[in-house]
Amino acid sequence: MAVRTASFLLFGLFVTFHTWGAWADMEVNMEDRVEVYKGDTAQITCMFTSSEGIGNTIIQWFYVTETGERQKIYYQDSMSQIVDRATRFTDRISVNGTGATGEVVLTIRDVQLADGREFICLIKNLTDDSKGSTQLKVFGTPDLPTIEGVQTGISVNEVSPSKIGTCEVKNGFPRPNITWYRNNTPLQSVPDEVEIVPSVTSESSGLFSVKSELNLKVVKEDKNDEFYCEVSYFVPGGTRMTETHRINISVFYPPTAVNVWVESPKGNIKEGDSIELHCEDNGNPPSSIISIKRFEENNSDGQSHDGEVLVLNNVTRRDSGVYQCTSIDSDTFQSISGNVSVFVHFLDAAVVIPQDTIVVAMGEEFKATCNALSSLKTQAEWLKDGEVVFKGHTLTVKDATFDKAGMYECVVTVPEIEEMKTSGSIFVNVKGPPEILKPDNTEIESYDTTVDLSCMVRGFPAPKIIWSTSDGQDLEMASEMMTEDGLQSRVSIQVTSDITASCNASNDHGTDALTFNIKTLKAETAIPPKKIRKEGSGVIIAVIIICILLLAILGSVLYFLYKKGKICGRSGKQDLTKDKSNKDNIVVEMKSDNTEEAVLLGVNGEKQSPNEQGGAYLDVQK
Repeated sequence: MAVRTASFLLFGLFVTFHTWGAWADMEVNMEDRVEVYKGDTAQITCMFTSSEGIGNTIIQWFYVTETGERQKIYYQDSMSQIVDRATRFTDRISVNGTGATGEVVLTIRDVQLADGREFICLIKNLTDDSKGSTQLKVFGTPDLPTIEGVQTGISVNEVSPSKIGTCEVKNGFPRPNITWYRNNTPLQSVPDEVEIVPSVTSESSGLFSVKSELNLKVVKEDKNDEFYCEVSYFVPGGTRMTETHRINISVFYPPTAVNVWVESPKGNIKEGDSIELHCEDNGNPPSSIISIKRFEENNSDGQSHDGEVLVLNNVTRRDSGVYQCTSIDSDTFQSISGNVSVFVHFLDAAVVIPQDTIVVAMGEEFKATCNALSSLKTQAEWLKDGEVVFKGHTLTVKDATFDKAGMYECVVTVPEIEEMKTSGSIFVNVKGPPEILKPDNTEIESYDTTVDLSCMVRGFPAPKIIWSTSDGQDLEMASEMMTEDGLQSRVSIQVTSDITASCNASNDHGTDALTFNIKTLKAETAIPPKKIRKEGSGVIIAVIIICILLLAILGSVLYFLYKKGKICGRSGKQDLTKDKSNKDNIVVEMKSDNTEEAVLLGVNGEKQSPNEQGGAYLDVQK
């Protein structure tokens, strides 16, 4: 009986322990990593399952040191919650949750870069324990990257790669990465062509600063390239990238061609212009050894002008030719040349054939040609009296008359260049008998004793003009003047009665005459509508008489005022008045003079003493 009882007890105890062990199984679940920015708050969650409940559970938090050891920072059981003292997290951690729900959260405030490490959550009960861990990752966002290119030019003649620029990014964690780009294409190190030299600096704050230098074997084609850097860095949950601004480099290369051109004038060049030639090579920088000269086919060593600009003033056709610009590289002293052709257009003086003056018979036809030697096509116009009468180089005039005689001007122009023009002229005389141009009126009425007459005569040879009157006056003093309309003769005729005057013209080919009828008018005759020379003489005489009368009246008035003493001053005047109270007193007014002594005399003719001459007016006793 006792043996059986002991067996049952052992069996029950075995079952009890077996069942309790099954309930005591424990499991802890945690995230692999938690990522935060430096200075932020990190929360690490520990989830677990336990069959013993909160009363039998102990929760502990640890972190792994740099040497791999575990350092406890927190302890919790059913009775207490204790933050370990003298650790780096003592003042910055707290734990939320009692474990009753199977979850506790470790909160770390103001996370620093050194906090990035492994954190362990340990759950224990009476019979078992379990743990889990999470890696805390801390990130620091770097400053904006900067790029600095070289300020000096880079020669393509450099043997080894030359420094292009430097990129730098500061205060990042983990370490940022720099990639160089040329025209949106990433650059990789290539021996003797591309060198990328990185350097990393660990700041006292634990952050990293990265610098990268690009060296490149430049070629001429790099002159327009753009270089920049791309910086990539880690952030919670991924990576980010940022770029610098673009930079260019100055590439020095020798010239391969020379360009020389006419800067001014634009378009055609004519004689008298000023020409400005410019020269430039395509090297960088342009050569400082440059010259321009006129290239002579038989003598290429002509006189040259140093500099990039050559000015030719007041050019002529002799300045036409080929001008050569030569550039010499200052490093290699190799020369290269370029040419430009310059042509100076010209227009010589107009030539008119026949020259100067021609004589044409009345009714005949005459021709004249006009042209000027020019480098361009010309056109001509003929003008007479300022009006265009013909367009073309050959002037043809049919049925010559006196109206068609005179000066013909030929103007030659160049349509392509407006400023180019020249001119010539020819004078045409038409042979024929005299022709007197009749005036508007040959009937003359006049009050005057002298009448002026005029007679205009055309004809060639120049006619001889003779004046005659019906009363036989001698008119040999007539004046003559040649005008564009013909020969003009003027004469003055004495008129005492009605007479006729004749203008007689003659030459080798005939005669012509013109008669003027002159009628004299008496003074009582009404004013005629015809021309009167002295019609205003009566009016003038009347005006003169009126003026004389006015002057006489004015003189009388002035004399009267003078006698009354109204208009004279005190100078030299004596005013004697009698006083009603004393008839023997005499008042004398005298004007004192600087050079003469003023003396006042009484009625007896006696002199008065100077002290008695105190005023302009004095009383003198008899």
